[in-house]
Amino acid sequence: MREIDAIISSYENLKVNDLPCVLATVVHVEGSSYRRAGARMLVDENGSMTGAISGGCLEGDALRKALHALHKNENKLVTYDTSDENDAVIGAQLGCNGVIQVLFEPIDFSAEGNPVELLKLAGSKNHSMIIGTFFHLDKTHEQVGTVFLVDQNLHVSGQVAQADLYDQILIDCQKALEDRTSLFREYHFGAKRQYLFIEVFTPPPTLVLVGAGNDAQILAQMAGSLGWKIVITDGRPTHASSDRFESSCQVIVSKPEEILNEVEIADQTVFVLMTHNYRYDLAVLKILFDKSEIPYIGILGPKKKYQRMLDDLAAEGIELDKDHHNKIHAPVGLEIGAETPAEIALSILSEIQSKLTGTQGGQLKEKNGPIHKKKNNEFKQIIIE
Repeated sequence: MREIDAIISSYENLKVNDLPCVLATVVHVEGSSYRRAGARMLVDENGSMTGAISGGCLEGDALRKALHALHKNENKLVTYDTSDENDAVIGAQLGCNGVIQVLFEPIDFSAEGNPVELLKLAGSKNHSMIIGTFFHLDKTHEQVGTVFLVDQNLHVSGQVAQADLYDQILIDCQKALEDRTSLFREYHFGAKRQYLFIEVFTPPPTLVLVGAGNDAQILAQMAGSLGWKIVITDGRPTHASSDRFESSCQVIVSKPEEILNEVEIADQTVFVLMTHNYRYDLAVLKILFDKSEIPYIGILGPKKKYQRMLDDLAAEGIELDKDHHNKIHAPVGLEIGAETPAEIALSILSEIQSKLTGTQGGQLKEKNGPIHKKKNNEFKQIIIE
């Protein structure tokens, strides 16, 4: 289960039992930190916590701050400076050297647009959305909080608190969606100033396993532990059976040419062809390779199998261009010396994660610079006339 799903599940239980809670959200990080902006934690009145905003160093004090915000029934912004070795609150010598802004928002169960309800709505979609969170670095100002969503059509759910900023906010949200990168804005309008965390909320990948053999069982199980959505399809009812896979998996018995009738494709939908049946895999590849929205197609088997596929496609007048070859990974997986089915599954999932995040999958010790991407991490000042 993904962390965000665990938070929503906990919220639903708290709502049923009318047990007050607070959502803590990392809204900005300057420097290094274990968790980045967008990390969340739900704290209930009894002190139970779901999710995390750090590697464990901040949670103790964050619990106290959350309960204080709950007692006051008002949003509260707290700054943690992990570069300060004399800070006894968060502990000395953490080695992070980051300044972390955490927003605490008491949750009103009766409000349809409360922050967790907005998270639920964003999580129910199969495409990226913007979550908008207003805050203010000057803690004497009102901390507006998480108040709106924007979809790919720039439709707004919730409320953009400042009408003067509406048009500019939509421009910035569109840019964030196009670049798939969260943004930070500092708006100046009149004598006022407001900060906004424009978070790109991306749904979990949907992994479609074409083939329901024993190796697919292990791959589905490991992907499920990452919180990915899993679809298994095969032409053999004896293999494509729900009792062979986790209950959360969607299992489909299908002819290869009918697979797309059962699977909804989005920009986070990836395929791995692993039926061990050459003709079935080839038939599926034919209907997938020209679907531009699919970012990744993996093919299990040796390189000569893929070359045979290319030859057979060419004989039918089907030629793959550079974009096709970039999205098709054959043989599938990263080279990590994988031999067992579990090791091969790890290799495949690592390659998919690398592809979806636009990273190279190399060793971190060979990387120059910070571990996390810091593109657009600074506040951009925008003056509204």
